[in-house]
Amino acid sequence: MYRLLIADDEALEREGLEHLIHRMLPDIFQIAFADNGRRAIEQAEEFRPHIIMMDINMPGIQGLQAIREIKSRLPDTKFILVTAYDFFAYAKEAVSLGVKEYIVKPAGREQISSILNQLIEELEREKSKRTEELHLRDRVSQLQPLVENELSLLLMVDQVLDADEEKLSDWLAFPLDEGCAVVVAFPKQIYSLDKKKLYETFRSFAKTYGISCIVSSLIDLHMAIFIRKDTGDALWKQSIKPFGEKLCRLAERQFQATITVGIGSLQSGADGWRKSYFEAVFASDVDRHAGEVRDFEEVVRGTGLHAAASAGEADPASPAEHSDPGDQRSYVISALQRIREQREQQTINVMDKAKQYIGLHFTEELSLEETAEHVHLNPHYFSKVFKQQAGATFIDYLTGLRIEKAKQLISSADELALKEVCFEVGYKDPNYFSRVFKRVTGLTPTEYRSQAK
Repeated sequence: MYRLLIADDEALEREGLEHLIHRMLPDIFQIAFADNGRRAIEQAEEFRPHIIMMDINMPGIQGLQAIREIKSRLPDTKFILVTAYDFFAYAKEAVSLGVKEYIVKPAGREQISSILNQLIEELEREKSKRTEELHLRDRVSQLQPLVENELSLLLMVDQVLDADEEKLSDWLAFPLDEGCAVVVAFPKQIYSLDKKKLYETFRSFAKTYGISCIVSSLIDLHMAIFIRKDTGDALWKQSIKPFGEKLCRLAERQFQATITVGIGSLQSGADGWRKSYFEAVFASDVDRHAGEVRDFEEVVRGTGLHAAASAGEADPASPAEHSDPGDQRSYVISALQRIREQREQQTINVMDKAKQYIGLHFTEELSLEETAEHVHLNPHYFSKVFKQQAGATFIDYLTGLRIEKAKQLISSADELALKEVCFEVGYKDPNYFSRVFKRVTGLTPTEYRSQAK
């Protein structure tokens, strides 16, 4: 039901319009009245009408003045100007206020009905448009974390480069001009926590902190936050450390976990941001620096490294014995290279573990999410890296194992029924199994059995 305000100083006109509208358009309008311009403004604020029928000539505040006032507060309201005076000047000023409809008293029933129906259609179109826009905004808000994660992965891992960083950064309105990476390193105890809640808590905090950033998903024990430098302040980098300290307190407060936060150097471009990420990974050594916020540039200058050495925490390869800053920098660069190599090797090891798990369970109801959970990886990241390492998608790899097993069973001397073969290799629907088998081998199971004999 739409709300209609009739503003006219003549009671008979108000009552006549109400009677006419209820007869011609029953159950369409809830109607309110105003007998002067001031009251029309007050009623508009309280009643918030969709349509206002406004008489021009009323005592006190005139109709056009009232329209101007109401329009400033309710810009979407539709107006019908009603007057006993057919003056062009009135119509011209009304048009400048956005009033499209103009009725000269006494107006006929058909004219009033036609105008109201026209405005109802206009309101319906606008409502439909708003609904579509809200739906689109909702879809975009759901997609944004996925796109952020995709861009983050491109900046984190060299191998996963099947998309364009620049296109994704444009879509997110997140230029890769200048900024740094922050890595949150979690202890192993998070394996027992709700990872979705963990991710959403840290992402929400970063997004409401007042920085321009994108946030990766939780990948094993790390989460990356890429922060843009959106000010010209030379001391901008110094503001990142307090942010890291608050992340540490958040982890303690919400999850009773002690994290380490690493901060990379200020860089620009996709390669620069990737370099900053590896620097942040290097700085976020959770095993030896739990609860700390460590800036890579301080580590390079020797601050973090000498502190570690004095505490007896440095490994045999640490630069504690060096006094030359150049030697320290060389150590850090070689350490970063080792991190890259270790991460690549870890990825290969994880994929081997995933393949082993699939090999043990491919005849069961097995999902990508379950396999990713088994190797402690985010499903999206696992899917991309699995394809890169295995040369096939998870589903294609799983299907290949099942069909190979099916071929063995069909060719065996035991002569299992094809329905039994279907169930043995992990399919529940024989018809679906037959279609998949033919897609992979070019033959139906029956044709394959005939050829195998």
